[in-house]
Amino acid sequence: MTAGQADALQRLWPKWGLDIDGQQTIDLGDLFGNGNPVVLEIGFGMGEATAQMAAAAPDTNILAVDVHTPGQGNLLNLADHDGLSNVRVANGDAIILLREMLTADSLDGLRVYFPDPWPKKRHHKRRLIQPEFLDLAAARIRPGGIVHCATDWEPYAEQMLEVLTAHPEFENTQPEGGFAPRPDFRPLTRFEGQGLDKGHVVNDLLFRRVQHHNQPPTGA
Repeated sequence: MTAGQADALQRLWPKWGLDIDGQQTIDLGDLFGNGNPVVLEIGFGMGEATAQMAAAAPDTNILAVDVHTPGQGNLLNLADHDGLSNVRVANGDAIILLREMLTADSLDGLRVYFPDPWPKKRHHKRRLIQPEFLDLAAARIRPGGIVHCATDWEPYAEQMLEVLTAHPEFENTQPEGGFAPRPDFRPLTRFEGQGLDKGHVVNDLLFRRVQHHNQPPTGA
């Protein structure tokens, strides 16, 4: 961790940091100080892409979760430097955050970019995008909210597509099914650029939380 990252953590964590302890239910309006939509980003690396997305969409709040301390410090530093008041950084397990600390329909979206692919077959059960995880996500994302995943590991991309397509609470935004083109709002990350240079294929998946007919429309 650099001195700048350590300084940002110490200075800004009380203001913009959240420890995931499973002990409290969070009011996201209170956390951000406004009623703007909130997107949860799980795993943000060094935070450069997160900061770019926050700057490009100031009316969308981003709750960014990771356990990597240098990355937390870096994202806080970027948010502070660029005056991004729509970013909060959470430390800990995103599953506990979703299960214990967020309320039903409180999120407008979920972003999972380049999660650990756990390439060995015996480790596949550790992959984040699984039916049980999507059950939990569906309970927290409002109808119409978007789940956006991206990976450069093709077997994982195929598994994500299979699991999301099979899940009754999500529908593919691509009318023909399959992967989506990279949307303009997702910046090309340094990690992704390195992968593309090596000939990796990056796949994006954009699925919408289903609006059931017996649900009142959002805002009703």
